[in-house]
Amino acid sequence: MRLGLLYSGGKDSTLAALLLDQFYDVTLVTAHFGVTDDWKHAKATAERLDYEFERVELDGDVAEEAVEQLIEDGYPRNAIQSVHMHAIETVAGMDFEAVADGTRRDDRVPSVSRAQAQSLEDRRGVDYIAPLSGFGRGAVDRLVDATFDVTVGPSEEISRSDYEAELRALLAEKEGEAAISDVFPDHEQTYVTDVRTAGDE
Repeated sequence: MRLGLLYSGGKDSTLAALLLDQFYDVTLVTAHFGVTDDWKHAKATAERLDYEFERVELDGDVAEEAVEQLIEDGYPRNAIQSVHMHAIETVAGMDFEAVADGTRRDDRVPSVSRAQAQSLEDRRGVDYIAPLSGFGRGAVDRLVDATFDVTVGPSEEISRSDYEAELRALLAEKEGEAAISDVFPDHEQTYVTDVRTAGDE
């Protein structure tokens, strides 16, 4: 059964791919707005991990609405949540029997509620799967540390293929570079560079 996994190249979505791989024909799908070419980072990781890769361009109006939401709220939570739901809906409309993401149990954003998941499945005729929904951050980190080589650093320095990178670029274009630090709190991002083999430390 073909499954499209929303993929950023980070640790959560990469671990999700590994967990789903034994049950599904997994394709890693990077959704983007065409603002930057950051999707290439996810493609490079997908190729290193030997997964099929697709990219899908999202509706530019959703990006514009998300940036307005960032400015209005002064924080990113609602904007990222709306983009994530749009991305899941978009992937669900592709040629997959199942869609998935790398959301964890303790993620505040993005997240998919039980009602949202049920609605997606009913309307789109696909299964929605969140394989990390029972895992907390500590458990994910331990599994990742044992399995992948990962680059970790501040959001503005890590090459990744998630919505935040493009939203940051659009916000800076509209409001100036200073708006990024006003809206987005400091936090670390990850980028998976390889899978560890037996004997790696």
